[in-house]
Amino acid sequence: MFTAAAIVSALLAGILFLSASGKLTRQESQMATLRKVSVPDDKVWLLAAAEIAGGVGLVVGLFWWPLGLAAAVGVILYFLGAIVAHVRINDWNITAAAVLLVFSAAALTLRILSI
Repeated sequence: MFTAAAIVSALLAGILFLSASGKLTRQESQMATLRKVSVPDDKVWLLAAAEIAGGVGLVVGLFWWPLGLAAAVGVILYFLGAIVAHVRINDWNITAAAVLLVFSAAALTLRILSI
């Protein structure tokens, strides 16, 4: 079960790092979405920092399981927040966030099962 947890955690961490990179470089597609859900431009770095922390926590958490569990819960909350931000403005384009939420829940479940 640990191998599956490692694969899912590493893939999710990679996705989080790519997303954070897009935010830090102000990739227009991400910025347009963030503006749509009313994230101020000067606060975007906070979302990137949360994604980086989640990714690092998932990877380091493979070696110290309490951090892995905490990181997975944090990433789940991050994507729940993303979904709420979209639904709040009646934007139902939540597929990416929902898929990543499920992926995050899988990372948490697999990490728990591998303890």
